[in-house]
Amino acid sequence: MILDGKKLSEKLYISLEQNIKKLKNSPSLAVILVGNDYASSIYVKNKIKACEKIGIISKNYKLDEKTSEDELLKLINELNNDDLVDVILVQLPLPNHIDKNKIISAINPEKDVDGFTPYNLGKILANEKPYFYACTPLGIDILLNHYEIDVMRKNICIINDSIIVGRPLAAMMINKGASVSVCHKYTKNLKDFTLNADILISATGICHLINDDFIKKGAIIIDVGICKKIDGKTISGDYLQTSNKASMITPVPGGVGPMTIYALMQNTYEARFKKERNE
Repeated sequence: MILDGKKLSEKLYISLEQNIKKLKNSPSLAVILVGNDYASSIYVKNKIKACEKIGIISKNYKLDEKTSEDELLKLINELNNDDLVDVILVQLPLPNHIDKNKIISAINPEKDVDGFTPYNLGKILANEKPYFYACTPLGIDILLNHYEIDVMRKNICIINDSIIVGRPLAAMMINKGASVSVCHKYTKNLKDFTLNADILISATGICHLINDDFIKKGAIIIDVGICKKIDGKTISGDYLQTSNKASMITPVPGGVGPMTIYALMQNTYEARFKKERNE
């Protein structure tokens, strides 16, 4: 069974667009991209397209790879204090000379549409509602709910320990009653974890890191990875399906990616909605 994120997101956009039209002012999203990372460029392009489609104002800041940390912090401070900007997104990864944690912490948690600030991450760890959930974990959660996949009492293996996917997603799944293993590049004997998983979520960007030898029969595969195959053109994911061993899978492209962007749009709308409700 294909967990079709593209089809689901298109359905959800219809009601979201209607809700946006009911607002006094259009939601506004500031997107900052530093450098030319391949996956980041794809996501930013798709985010801008989604904003235009449903009536969200997108303010885009494409910065050179050599942009200094101080310059980036100055821009974030300006956007924090700009009442015309509802939320801020700094696309990760950042160039090596910029301290990612310092940049994220500089964003006002109430404008942290990605949910990466210590405040928002901490709220999830405390099993409390943050201003925003991280977009990829939120998109995955919406996808699982739509297909009526209950994670309670399930063994979940997540191959990713970043604040973008692995850490917030693990906390969210634990809060729902799942038993979670988080794996990463230092994990020994990866199969020991993946073969025990009812739900395997991989987000490494390493083409075909996982194949059917790594999963138990009937497992659900959530493939968050995105990479180019050897031909340099075809987009693929972390999982290489060689049989019908998995019971459900997300395609790449068309699975988690569209749901991540939808979650971003939903977060942006909610920021504007909350602001107008409190005016």
